[in-house]
Amino acid sequence: MKAIVLDQFGDSEQLVLRDVDEPQSRTGWVTVELKASALNWHDVLVRQGRYGSPLPHTPGADGAGIRCDTGESVVILPSLHWGEREAAPGADFEILGDRTPGAYAEYVSVPVECLAPKPAGYSWAQAAALSLVGVTCFRALFSRARLREGESLLIVGAGGGVATMAASLAHAAGAHVSVTASTESKLLRAKDSGVDSGVLHTDDNWPQAARRLSPGGAGFDVVLDPVGLWGKSIGALRDGGRLPVLGANVAEQATLAVRPFFFGQFSVLGTTMGSPRDFAGLLDLVATGRVAPPPIAAEFPLADAARAHAELENGRHYGKLVLRQ
Repeated sequence: MKAIVLDQFGDSEQLVLRDVDEPQSRTGWVTVELKASALNWHDVLVRQGRYGSPLPHTPGADGAGIRCDTGESVVILPSLHWGEREAAPGADFEILGDRTPGAYAEYVSVPVECLAPKPAGYSWAQAAALSLVGVTCFRALFSRARLREGESLLIVGAGGGVATMAASLAHAAGAHVSVTASTESKLLRAKDSGVDSGVLHTDDNWPQAARRLSPGGAGFDVVLDPVGLWGKSIGALRDGGRLPVLGANVAEQATLAVRPFFFGQFSVLGTTMGSPRDFAGLLDLVATGRVAPPPIAAEFPLADAARAHAELENGRHYGKLVLRQ
């Protein structure tokens, strides 16, 4: 079969199409003939060697395709070996494409519990783009932050897959959604997709500007930070608010003033990926028809994975980037 192979860590040009062996059959695992694979920032970190993947290696967490044993159309949950506790993943947890060969290929093998029916009405690209950002956002917003109907949510960084999915899920649950963005064009795209309001985060005073958009100007019930700007993001919360954090592509260190933090009764909630139970909750919400499919910024042939990664890293797109097999 054809697959993208990484022989050494580095820039996007390390991603090379090659002939490799098809996955071997093993008990409890299923081979999927992939139709599409979506890109995530996590894949960039794998390519750079942040997760110590074995080399040579095929990355890729997200995929959708046909089960080779039953012929069913399926979408893949990238959380492998979550474990028995819903509170956090177990010691054997990994994301597909970390150590297990991933979805930048014509075929991939995954545990049977990581497969679910492809959502009705979704294209292959939309289905492939759903899983990682969908389960991550579902867990962050609902399992961790307990976002409820009528509450207010601010999403830091409109334009990426996490932000667009989070906005769609929050709207489906009846929350009021605002965003921050790096450019006017991304802000306009977010508003066109149904976001209630937004501000640019290029100004150092953006938390104060964002607060003015919240109900009564008191701050947001929940601020979702997928980029690592805790010190700023917490300034947009109302007293007693919750800050789920799940990324660090802008900053990997955060400094918080201790006294305002405890007087504000804030909660900072670490979260990543999601369990099979979270995935089931996501797909139940999608089945209501209230969740818009992930917007697709561009599709690339599998052989153009290096070009797709370069596009992912420049950050100018709005929505998800997808490889088509």
